[in-house]
Amino acid sequence: MSYQTTFNDLFEAVQPATQAELPLPAPTAATQKQIDYAMSLAEKTKSKLPVGIAQDRARLSKWIDAHKPAPSAFNDYPSSKQVGFAERIARLKRTQVPQECFRDRSLMSRWIDSNKPH
Repeated sequence: MSYQTTFNDLFEAVQPATQAELPLPAPTAATQKQIDYAMSLAEKTKSKLPVGIAQDRARLSKWIDAHKPAPSAFNDYPSSKQVGFAERIARLKRTQVPQECFRDRSLMSRWIDSNKPH
């Protein structure tokens, strides 16, 4: 003998929730800085901002992410100021900056931090 449970209301239609039951937050307006950046991107890419997008910060942020330029491959290299500072430190300590530091910004930063004079 097996015991089988029954669910009488399993297949009954349930009324969907109405808007009054689900309060949705009003969209937050975009900041002036966001709007200015989006407008400059629109000019550079020769595209138009969607109507009313400035009233929704999240929508504008997604539009900016979709239209901003791809990061440069040179972003990983140390800046000229970092290289110059590291070379001055190396001259003072009578040593050389390791070659791998010239290919990675964070390595150069760590080398500078560990070798700069106090």
